[in-house]
Formats: sequence, structure tokens, C-alpha cells
Amino acid sequence: MKARVNEGCISCGACVAACPEVFRFNDDGVAEAYADVVPEYESAATEARDSCPVSVIDIEE
Repeated sequence: MKARVNEGCISCGACVAACPEVFRFNDDGVAEAYADVVPEYESAATEARDSCPVSVIDIEE
């Protein structure tokens, strides 16, 4: 699965806190998905998406 952080990230860190195996802050201080969502991180990645206050995370198969 692939995760993507769309434009509009407010750098709150909710996704990074929920799933640091997939999300991190880039050099501009906004979140990015840097790894594929493997089965063992699927639940945490979904939690990261659901906890995003501005709904800018997409997870696709």
C-alpha cells in the first residue's frame, strides 16, 4: 500500500506520532510518507490518516 500526504499539511505531527515507520517531517517541516505501508503498519497508518485534523492523508492499495 502507498500513503501520501497531500498539500495542506499543517505540521501538527499526528501522523508522525501515530506511525513513524511510514511518516516523517521533511526538510520543509511538513509531513511526508517515506515508506510503503506494509501489513504490520497498516493499522498504525490508518490511525495516522484518521487522526489527521485536516484530512490530507491518502492510503491506496
